[in-house]
Amino acid sequence: MFKLDYEWEWLVLATLVFLTTLLIVLGLREFLKLSRSVAKIPIRIHVNGSRGKSSVTRLISAGLRAGGLKVLAKTTGTAPRVIDSGGLDRSVHRLRSASISEQIKVLDSFSKQKPDAVVLECMAVQPEYQWICEQQMVRATLGVITNVRPDHLAEMGPSLKNVAFSMSNTIPQNSKVVIGEDNFSEEFETVAAQRNTEVETVRVDTVSSKEMEVFPDTVHADNLAVALRTCELAGIDRTVALEGMRTAAPDPGAAAFLELKSGEIKNTFFNALAANDPESTRVLWSLAFEKTTRSKVAVFLNSREDRRQRTRQLLGLLGDQMHTDLLVIRGDHIPPVPRQEGMEIKIFPASAQPKEIGEYLMDLDDHLIFAMGNIVGWGHEFVDYLRENYTNG
Repeated sequence: MFKLDYEWEWLVLATLVFLTTLLIVLGLREFLKLSRSVAKIPIRIHVNGSRGKSSVTRLISAGLRAGGLKVLAKTTGTAPRVIDSGGLDRSVHRLRSASISEQIKVLDSFSKQKPDAVVLECMAVQPEYQWICEQQMVRATLGVITNVRPDHLAEMGPSLKNVAFSMSNTIPQNSKVVIGEDNFSEEFETVAAQRNTEVETVRVDTVSSKEMEVFPDTVHADNLAVALRTCELAGIDRTVALEGMRTAAPDPGAAAFLELKSGEIKNTFFNALAANDPESTRVLWSLAFEKTTRSKVAVFLNSREDRRQRTRQLLGLLGDQMHTDLLVIRGDHIPPVPRQEGMEIKIFPASAQPKEIGEYLMDLDDHLIFAMGNIVGWGHEFVDYLRENYTNG
């Protein structure tokens, strides 16, 4: 009996050793394969930040393409896309939830097409995964951090300084990193120095009003400034890059105006659903309010059960910075709403369909309808419903 137990233990131990060795060998094999793929791509640009990542990725790739480079890009924002060398994009269809391992497959696929450059939006949120994406996967020749905002605080917070340090995980080794604001220069420069990387902080005033004239109002000057400087560092003339960026397709879900019409009823819908933090939402609110000619305002908040902190933050804007005639909310377990004189409130359950809320909003007339909260899933369906039923296309 003792001998059988002894032999069984040895068999289990030998199996564990074999399986562990096999996993190590397979892991090393995949790492070497990834390293070979990455080495075939001369210019690798990794874009991180709280807001504007997808837009900046598209602007950079368009600017590089205008400079004669063969460029491939991937965004991961509200609707992940792969952008080919001709500037056309296609959806990334996932059979399971998003994983950073997706970037390995993308880099392998891109390298086989022999591009001059790839531009990848960072798809990681947790600090450790951001580090893996850059230091083990992309190994960028140019890094980009657009900005630091109070979003995903549960994963990267609780403070903005924590968020900045989290994003510093994507600062590359022995290279340059373009930063879109100087609020956390000390934090970024500390990490960059450890990695022998130079920090280039870009000011929004490096973009002139004349250069902005050729872009729609929803293209932000700070994003354009970051993209232009990144293209310059990649060897593309600024004027050439700027011309190319004019052709960049907007990201699905990006902030935009929609003119809605139903019979004689006309409203303006402003899609700010992809702006997940209060500061970005406030900026878009100012833009929408400045441009609208409508006589009344309605705010639509699409909340998510797993983003209650974001809901509280956005509702907090109603107290001091956003004034509306009507507040429409979709969601369950809504926190207390700040009261405004003359403001009506209408709450729909999370089970409400886009058609139900769309029809309710189109019973209004001559309103600016400012939509905020969350674009993923239901939000996309809602915007698509409005576009298909109340616009000319």
